[in-house]
Amino acid sequence: MKSVVICGSRKFKAEIRDFARKLKKLGVVVYEPYLHSNPKAWETLSEEYKKFLALGLTHDHIYKIKMADVVYIYNKDGYSGVSTTMELGCAVALNKPIYALSDKDDEYCRKVLIRETIKTPKQLYDKLK
Repeated sequence: MKSVVICGSRKFKAEIRDFARKLKKLGVVVYEPYLHSNPKAWETLSEEYKKFLALGLTHDHIYKIKMADVVYIYNKDGYSGVSTTMELGCAVALNKPIYALSDKDDEYCRKVLIRETIKTPKQLYDKLK
């Protein structure tokens, strides 16, 4: 079975976790982003430590993109933030096939890089076979 890395915004943390869980139940190897969701804790960190964490998390996810066979952009309602856009560029540079949840993205530079929209874990599983 092929592997997939999911890229997406932390605002969709619950949905991304659910999508990943369903893929795993189907036997797919899934690499998930670390989606920090405690803004109060983040605010207490020094600028230096925030940079250190951001660097580590960015490199961690780039490594996951390198390991995965396929990249899946969880872009609910067409939303992709800065990090997801950067990860999309990384996936292109690594010649990874890229699929996404939505085709509603108004940014053509992102939209043209997505091979196909796939709405459900089962559809993505079928594509990976």
